[in-house]
Amino acid sequence: MAFVSNHIGELAALLVTFFWTFSALVFEHASKKVGSLVVNIIRLIIGFVFLTIFNFIRRGSVLPLDATSGNWIWLTLSGLVGFVFGDLFLFKSYEVIGSRLSMLIMTLVPLFTAFFGFIILGEHLRLFHFLGMAITFMGISIAIFNRDRKGEKVSLKLSPKGILYALGGAVGQSLGLVLSKLGMKDYDPFSATQIRIIAGIAGFSVLITLIKRWGGTLTAIRNRPVMKSITLGAFFGPFLGVSFSLVSIKYTAAGIASTIMALVPVFLIVPAIALHREKVTIAEIAGAVISVAGIAVFFI
Repeated sequence: MAFVSNHIGELAALLVTFFWTFSALVFEHASKKVGSLVVNIIRLIIGFVFLTIFNFIRRGSVLPLDATSGNWIWLTLSGLVGFVFGDLFLFKSYEVIGSRLSMLIMTLVPLFTAFFGFIILGEHLRLFHFLGMAITFMGISIAIFNRDRKGEKVSLKLSPKGILYALGGAVGQSLGLVLSKLGMKDYDPFSATQIRIIAGIAGFSVLITLIKRWGGTLTAIRNRPVMKSITLGAFFGPFLGVSFSLVSIKYTAAGIASTIMALVPVFLIVPAIALHREKVTIAEIAGAVISVAGIAVFFI
């Protein structure tokens, strides 16, 4: 029990990796059918419904009206930066330089998070924390570049625009996480997630209005198989995943939490093998073992 109480933040981050691994699989399926922008706003709306029901049962309130103005300001900014800015740039990078190189650049998120955590929150990481980050980064990199996904070409075109998009996605995710910690403070993580999601829905609504994609959104809502996938993804993503990510940063440094949550690409190897009968290579096994070893450093 002492171990659990001493590592609540790290264990919560591990839970997040499992939640996000599952949500990534179903969101990928849905995005191929109706597009990532449509999936993004629908998943946030459904996630908000789950959170509203959960908070009503647990706290007796459907909206986070007990949050302070400071909570609302910083968490709203966090939602816009993380959900809207970060995700938009990340998905754009997929189109330009491919998912593998984008995912590799996204492994810089923990370093950016540690930097923003130091600048904004005054968080200090010890030398062995950076050692854990380095080991994890190496393991994830090995796993990503040896994952031969069906129908996916390895893109190593060093397009400056594509790299900037991926870096924008990494900065958006890391800054969004740090702003969440700044805005949440001692406030309830699930209610804080509600505020972030409200901001995300507002941001995507403006974007979809500007590019006139509401028709596609309504079409997707009428597609029952797609809605089943998005609903499952929303349960494990915006509802459980995002909420537990805030639980994690509440109890540990944002850089440490971000490093553990970066394991998702490694965890995705298992369902790829199980569902698509893809062969696992020695390099992938080595990458997974190395990345897990890096995470283990944070529990010392």
